Amino acid sequence: MSSSTATPVSEETRLYRIGEVSRITQLKPFVLRYWESEFRVLQPVKSSRGHRMYRQEDVDLVLKIKRLLYDEGFTIAGARRHLKELGTESGSEPAGGGNHGNSPGSRVVTHLNRKMLLDLRDSLRSFLTLLESK
Repeated sequence: MSSSTATPVSEETRLYRIGEVSRITQLKPFVLRYWESEFRVLQPVKSSRGHRMYRQEDVDLVLKIKRLLYDEGFTIAGARRHLKELGTESGSEPAGGGNHGNSPGSRVVTHLNRKMLLDLRDSLRSFLTLLESK
């Protein structure tokens, strides 16, 4: 007797093994496993054999974390805070529970301040390089 409750596999339920996610994101598997310990929202499901199986939303989150850490210069703690503020971390709110940073105007200002600080950091690094080369 076969089970009639089996769910069909669709794009939304596609699961990726850690090796596939590693290739898609161009990250080493040990980095993915480390990020699982640092970002509680990143919890791939485990197969009956104990293999990590990432959903598409997990892959998207890994790419978002990678962008924050590698492209935007966040620390792990800073990226974790940023994800909490965006509501990406499950069941969490920004510190203080208020609506800090939730208005469109304050998000624009925060983004501009962040960009200004990143530009300043790059300028300071350039000056340091010039000074060290003399």
